[in-house]
Amino acid sequence: MDSQIQAYLRFAASCQRSTERIGPFLGTFSPHNDNPFLNYAIPDDVATPSSADVAALITAYERRSRIPRLEYIAHLAPAVEGALLTAGFVVEGRLELMTCIPGSEQILPLPPDIELVVPVTDAELLATVAVQNEAYGAPPPDSDAVARLRASLAAGQIAVLARVTATGEPVGAGVCSVPDSGMTEIAGIGVRVPFRRRGVAGALTTRLVREAFDVGVSVAFLMAAHEAEGRIYIRAGFSPMGEILHISRPHT
Repeated sequence: MDSQIQAYLRFAASCQRSTERIGPFLGTFSPHNDNPFLNYAIPDDVATPSSADVAALITAYERRSRIPRLEYIAHLAPAVEGALLTAGFVVEGRLELMTCIPGSEQILPLPPDIELVVPVTDAELLATVAVQNEAYGAPPPDSDAVARLRASLAAGQIAVLARVTATGEPVGAGVCSVPDSGMTEIAGIGVRVPFRRRGVAGALTTRLVREAFDVGVSVAFLMAAHEAEGRIYIRAGFSPMGEILHISRPHT
């Protein structure tokens, strides 16, 4: 399962961003956004990079004014972390990898004044991007954001928007990446500060899982950034199964 998930991560990154093969690494780059979470490399399974490979990786990211960064299942390529640390990389975190299969999902309640919708109109698509950006401290969406999200949805991505029922005020949002080989990643679940701790994130998670299973996904996975998130996802029916390493090289 670990290798299948890592293979899926390579596929999903290739759908969403430009890529470059750099030795034993697949570098992925967003041409529109320098957010580190949209610009990272994934090593081959059992990769054993040389110092020259790591130097080439650093150069590829710095040439694009991006932070050299990786996200991957560490135990699949145990030699990589040491090579990166030697080159000045720093561990950002070790995130819990969790999975859910059909029949394991648990429906978490939605606050009574909040509704969940699959965004369709330009206004709903813009609200989806804007609320995610606000939740994660990113700048407001640019003029092409709606078109990019619409293209992603046309390719198979799934998005869900949470909003106040009475006013339509955006509350939070999340997405499922484009399914492939029965897999998808639940990602980008963000809730605006005034609406946190009310169960919105859990409700978004369960709706995204149901949408994914409805189109034939057999394994949904996600990464829990911290213990509190992990507890929400366990209540939604996810089970821990491993660890994702986030590691980057700070600007010098």
